[in-house]
Amino acid sequence: MFNCDVAAIDLTPMPLLSTNSATLSADSVATVSPLVDDSERSNAVHATDIAIAALPEWLVQINDDISRALERGVNIRQLVTARSCVIDDLLIALFNWFELDKTDLALFATGGYGRGELSLYSDVDILLLTPNEITADSSEKIDNLVALLWDIGLEPALSVRSVSECLEAAQDHTIASTLLEARLLIGNEELQEVPHKIVNTQWSPRDFYEVKIAEAKSRYLQHNATEYNLEPNIKTAPGGLRDIHIIGWVTKRYFRVSKLYDLVQQNFLTEKEFDELNFAEGYLWQIRHYLHELTGRNENKLLFDYQREIAQLMGYETQPDDQPNAAVERFMRDYYRCAMQISTLSEMLTNHYYETIIEPQLPDEERPKKHPINARFNQVGEQIAMSHHRVFAQHPESILEMFLLMGQYGIKNVRTHTLRALKIAARGIDQVYRDNPTHQALFLANLKEQNYLFHRLRTMNRYGVLGSYIPAFAQVTGLMQYDLFHRYTVDAHTLFLIRILHRFTDPRFSEEFPLVSSIFQRIERKEILVLAAMFHDIAKGRGGNHSLLGETESIEFCLAHGMSTADAHLVGWLTRYHLLMSMTAQKKDISDPEVVTLFADLVGNVTHLNHLYVLTVADMNATNPQLWNSWRATLMKQLYSQTRRILRADIDAPTNRQDMISATRKQALAMLDNVDNQHMNRDEVLRLWDDLGDEYFLREIAEDILWHTEAILNHPPLGRASDADSTPLVVLREHRELALDAVQVFVYTQDQVNLFAVTMAVFDQMNLDVLDARIITATRDFALDSYVLLDRSGTLLVDIDSQQELKQRLIDAFKNPTVPKLTHRKIPRQLRHFDVATTINFEFNEASNQHIMSLETLDQPGLLARVGQVFLQQKIEVHAARITTLGERAEDMFYISDQDDLALSADKLETLKATLIESLSIRNDC
Repeated sequence: MFNCDVAAIDLTPMPLLSTNSATLSADSVATVSPLVDDSERSNAVHATDIAIAALPEWLVQINDDISRALERGVNIRQLVTARSCVIDDLLIALFNWFELDKTDLALFATGGYGRGELSLYSDVDILLLTPNEITADSSEKIDNLVALLWDIGLEPALSVRSVSECLEAAQDHTIASTLLEARLLIGNEELQEVPHKIVNTQWSPRDFYEVKIAEAKSRYLQHNATEYNLEPNIKTAPGGLRDIHIIGWVTKRYFRVSKLYDLVQQNFLTEKEFDELNFAEGYLWQIRHYLHELTGRNENKLLFDYQREIAQLMGYETQPDDQPNAAVERFMRDYYRCAMQISTLSEMLTNHYYETIIEPQLPDEERPKKHPINARFNQVGEQIAMSHHRVFAQHPESILEMFLLMGQYGIKNVRTHTLRALKIAARGIDQVYRDNPTHQALFLANLKEQNYLFHRLRTMNRYGVLGSYIPAFAQVTGLMQYDLFHRYTVDAHTLFLIRILHRFTDPRFSEEFPLVSSIFQRIERKEILVLAAMFHDIAKGRGGNHSLLGETESIEFCLAHGMSTADAHLVGWLTRYHLLMSMTAQKKDISDPEVVTLFADLVGNVTHLNHLYVLTVADMNATNPQLWNSWRATLMKQLYSQTRRILRADIDAPTNRQDMISATRKQALAMLDNVDNQHMNRDEVLRLWDDLGDEYFLREIAEDILWHTEAILNHPPLGRASDADSTPLVVLREHRELALDAVQVFVYTQDQVNLFAVTMAVFDQMNLDVLDARIITATRDFALDSYVLLDRSGTLLVDIDSQQELKQRLIDAFKNPTVPKLTHRKIPRQLRHFDVATTINFEFNEASNQHIMSLETLDQPGLLARVGQVFLQQKIEVHAARITTLGERAEDMFYISDQDDLALSADKLETLKATLIESLSIRNDC
């Protein structure tokens, strides 16, 4: 039992159950002694019925009492303990009421309940243990107890076992973990120590440690092995409550302690470490309380649905100058920092247990061997360790020297006693330390040493070295952006970017990144890119342009560390323009030579281009795993290649539209010569290509041109596919460049004013998402439209009927001038929690005499179908489109004119903009 002053928290008392009054139930009145008169029996039964009937409401009231106490400022730790005490009182009373106290049973609280940690809707894990087999009488009483617990809404996780059954069950390490936390509530006191003895019998300290560590690694993988998930599970994710529990499990097996603070008295845990764990655990408990309160269930996932409201409940308020998401971002930043602190301490302390408890008991041949590295450090097995406990105090430069040695000697990990000393020493890194030339040289040497660079920087970050040495980096630790696009916090993204840079030197990734790998490997000063990576997002969260602020800080840092002016300004330039290449490739028409020429002018030289290309590819991969795909890789490679030719003044490089058209036709023709197809002779192909127009060869790639050509020429009647009376051509094929389950659809039909709107409406009706669109009109008024679609049900690729249905729906819709009615689908759960303002801009393209319309808005079902309807209503002709989805944000481009291919007037553009904004402002959240 815990000492718990429930009255001090002002919890509603439990309804009183008459002592031993289970026998006074209505079904067993006749068994009561005749010495008890009828009125006494009746009163007892009535009082008991009232008490039992009041229990469900009382449990609800207890939760409300706890919530009100939290509002008054009562510490959350007192409240989770208080709820455990309340449930203790209830179970003890019911144990007696059902006369289980007259059996040889013992009632234990196990798991989190055994630790005395119950949130509002936490699982109530209990064990009924008996020395022998359960008797029929006891079994009936247990059934009645369980039935009542369910009736009153407690829903316990109950195990009923004999000692022998418990011994067998404890072979499962998860059950063994709950037994380690078993706490006797009432009953057979002779069984009090049995659960712990069972675990000691079934598990050696080493075996139990190894199985729990393996379980933790498996659990981490289920959560992407990061603390920084957008919707983290605060119990099981890295840095969650489970990481604190595992410290208790492995140590309780050896030290026989019941509370975490007992490990301080065992000199296993320091007071400082206990305080850090205690604070972080309390923070997570408070979040968990609000999750339970808001959902009315045992919810541990901190979904977008709850983040804003919990931030407000925990006191995160929006300040006058804040951005709209500032409060929730501050809340999640503090959560991520707590999670990182917990996971770091959990890893360190479990390793400390192994090094101090398990390792000394190993056979000599299994113990790690110690080899001196220098006077200050040793290599112990595969770890580095300081040679004595005052190394960092006596030689402050050894803080950075240690990490350099790890790279030079290929050492990935650090002994825990060294980590403890490192964490303390990192607090002493100040401006004097940072200004020391020896320390500056060591820091730059660390960045030049590529071996295990990510792992070394990760350890620096976790133990306070990196944030102390670069204070601006400490400000972005745990900083997240409240959106679906940026998957990681700024610090995690930065380190991941550096890890990807290293992959460009790894042969295992050469097929995935062929061009960028060869470029990176030829760059001699790789620390230039590492520094640009470290500073490219370092000014986020301050307001203003983070690229410009980062440029200034990066140049100052480099010059202060003795780098040349040229190198410092290259780092600064990369920091300032780190978004330039990705934005140009994704948001501009890189088939337009003028766009590429302007980009080349900004880049200036091949050295800048090589560095920017490598940094951009790594940045995109480190931002969101779903962002990088073959399509974007092709765009980036195309932009790089075209720009490099311009910067090198390559006389063979296409420098204008006609040159690019000729180059594409030449490439496609070369591919045609390698195709064995009786329906595709050279003369037919060239005649068709002459009809398709220049725009087609500017926007399509050679591989797709060949696919389209074969489909058109083979479309019956042979050689007559482009006749006005021909049936529209619709062909499908697998497409894995944008998504694994994508389908590419090619449409060739006579052009008509409602073609885009009709096509989008059909896709919407079939619940197909458009990932990319290329809309081209041939010189003979035939449309050549290509779409990449994602089928959410995953059947279009394999279901012939679904493919035929799509083809037929499109063909029927093309013949019918009426635009199909749009379907109304709910906005997905995650998207409902984001407000993305709809912005529309127009830019006139003189070469094509068209306007380029840029649309940014919330991604939502049927978005393009609604846009298509507006275009139809406003008599807008769509000549090309580029579809881009970045998390919750859609960023699409359309090349438009009026239906006579004339440029749109200023009034028409304003009307179109207003109509689109009005149409897209209607949300279907329900």
